[in-house]
This record gives sequence, C-alpha cells and structure tokens, in this order.
Amino acid sequence: MQTIYLDNAASTRVDPVVVKAMEPYFSEKYGNASNLHHKGREAKEALEWARKIITKRINAKQNEIIFTGSGTEANNLALKGIAFANKDKGKHIITTKIEHDCVLNSCKWLEKQGFSVTYLNVDEEGFVNLEELERAIRADTILVSIIHGNNEIGTIQDIKEIGKICKEHNVYFHTDACQSFTKVPINVKKQNIDLMTLNAHKIHGPKGVGALFIKKGVKIEPILHGGGHEFGLRSSTENVAGIVGFAKAVQLANENHVKYMIKLRDKLIDGVLKIPDVKLNGSREKRLCNNTNFSFKYVEGEAIGALLDAKGICSSTGSACSAKSLEPSHVLLAIGLKPEEAHGSLRLTVSRFTTEQEIDYVLEILPGIIKKLRKISPFAKFISKL
Repeated sequence: MQTIYLDNAASTRVDPVVVKAMEPYFSEKYGNASNLHHKGREAKEALEWARKIITKRINAKQNEIIFTGSGTEANNLALKGIAFANKDKGKHIITTKIEHDCVLNSCKWLEKQGFSVTYLNVDEEGFVNLEELERAIRADTILVSIIHGNNEIGTIQDIKEIGKICKEHNVYFHTDACQSFTKVPINVKKQNIDLMTLNAHKIHGPKGVGALFIKKGVKIEPILHGGGHEFGLRSSTENVAGIVGFAKAVQLANENHVKYMIKLRDKLIDGVLKIPDVKLNGSREKRLCNNTNFSFKYVEGEAIGALLDAKGICSSTGSACSAKSLEPSHVLLAIGLKPEEAHGSLRLTVSRFTTEQEIDYVLEILPGIIKKLRKISPFAKFISKL
C-alpha cells in the first residue's frame, strides 16, 4: 500500500540533500564546537556557517540567532527569559487564545509565578483585532507573543502591524514562526520583531533543532545554565549535525516550492468543499501555503483519520502535540466552533514532495469515507428526519 503523507504541519520528511549535508558531522567532523583544537574549530566553523545562512534569511545579524533543541524550547526561553529579565519593569504579558500549547502552557506557568497574562480573542478566521491588542497594553506590559502562521488553521497574522504597535508602546514583540518560516517572507527589521522562534523539522530539516532570534539589546535571562554556550543564553553542547541540516533546509527552500504548495492546497480545498456540510477553518486568502483544515458535520475527525490511514493517507485532527487529547482543539473553539464541530475537524497539510496525483487520490477516497461515516452516525440520522 502506498503512503500519502499529508501531515506536514506536524513534521516533514527530511530532504535527502539535507541528510547528505549532515552525514559528515556524525562520522568525520564530530568535534565539540567549544573546543579549540582542529576538530573543535571544524565544528565551530560549521555552526557559524549555519548561523549565517539563517540570519541572512530573516535579515538579522549573525549574533542574533541562538540554536535550541526545539521550537518548544525556544518559545519557553522567549517567554520565561523575557519575563524574569524584565520583572522590575512589569509582570504583564499579552498573547492569544490560538497559540501553540508550549506558549499557552508557559504563560499558565508564569501566572503561577506571579505574572499576569491577557489572552486575546480572535475572529472567526483566527485574526487578532489590532485595536483590541493596543487597548490591552498596559504600563506594566513587558511582552506580546503572537503566532505568525497558526499550526492548526494556517491563518497568517499581520506581524508587521503588530510589531509596529509594540514598538510604539516600548513592549517586546515575540512571534512563533515555526510554521511560516521559509513559506512567508520574514524581515525582522522591517517587521519590528524582537524575538522569533524557528525550527527545522517543519521545513524538511531534522527533528531536535530549533532557533530563537533575539534582537541585539533585548534583555533576556537564560533558562538553561551550564557552560555558557550560544552567547551565554543556551548552555548545552550544540547539535552541530542537526544545525547544519537546519541551515541546508533553509538554503533549499524557495519561492517556487511555495507556489507549488499553494497550487496543491487550493486544489485540495476546492475538492473537499464539494462534499456537503463541510467548512474550511481559517482564512482562505491569508493562509499558509501548505495548510488546509476542515470541519465535517455529523462525523468525528478521529474516525475520518483512521479510515484515511487504512487507505495509506496520513492526516491529523489538529496539532500533533495534543493529538492524543480527547479535548476539542482550543484553536477551533477560539474561532467560534462548537465542541462537536471541533471534534469533526481534519487537517491536511502538503509539502513540496506531495504530488498532484496524491491529492487526486485523496479527493477520490475522502467523499466515500465521509458518506460511510455519516450513514452510521446517529446524529446524522436524527438530523435527516427533521
């Protein structure tokens, strides 16, 4: 049975070119980048090459990127590091109700440490109201953290305007760009970004590698203490092989890939919306190039996913980080879906390795699966009698 992988928002296949670039750093160039001997210098040179590649992509300075073990770690460092470094100025943080779990859970933890957090509402497409954001900023506000491209519904926020508001009020602005990096143009200077989270495994790089952009002059405390790696902000021996793979994935990503994914995404959206009683979640226009998210009435997303998997199609009912939870998606609830509608959601995310033939196959299989599930759904039978 063939495998059709449409869960690329959770993780992507590592590009073979990336694997090849990483291989020498496991077997030949295996030194510790902190050592001064030639093997250490060899690793250090690779580390700084990777840093240069990534900073150039976002128009940052080379010493403004630090490498982490994941996007989750980078988000934790951004929120907790800013909070504790700036608590003398204030203890108020602003975020949204549609952030990744690692941001929301970090905020909940900070509330237990005496910080105050405002969770902004979003509209039915997942957008923040900029006037509401500005009204929420107080004299003691130290940080605004708003995701760039949402991992579940694909909505792309106007981070340039958000950054402008934060700059005018002298408040740090952090954005989680794990889903949007290389898919949406990012310029940290023009968009007034102070901190930004990135990671490798959403862009055909390896798992276990993330990065945090920290604008020069930002006051931040480390959350890992040790040998003072990464400019003293993230102690731990760097994963040189993974970091090289991250940079190579960034090098490979280009605008043609984005255009190709948009084509597949739109074909998928148009085809799925032909099925009765289906809703597209998120914005149609301001949407990540690889993301689709649908709600199907009268069926469970888990059941759809299981039947798709039986046909070799990998999908998701929401965020991979909370896929085992029985609770409805907090993102879908925040955009106004009822719990039963949220439970009927399906996320299909493409990559540059997805083929048009694979999309055709999904559009051939999915209508029959929905019809089958609705036929055995007690709720659908009840509705049909009304």
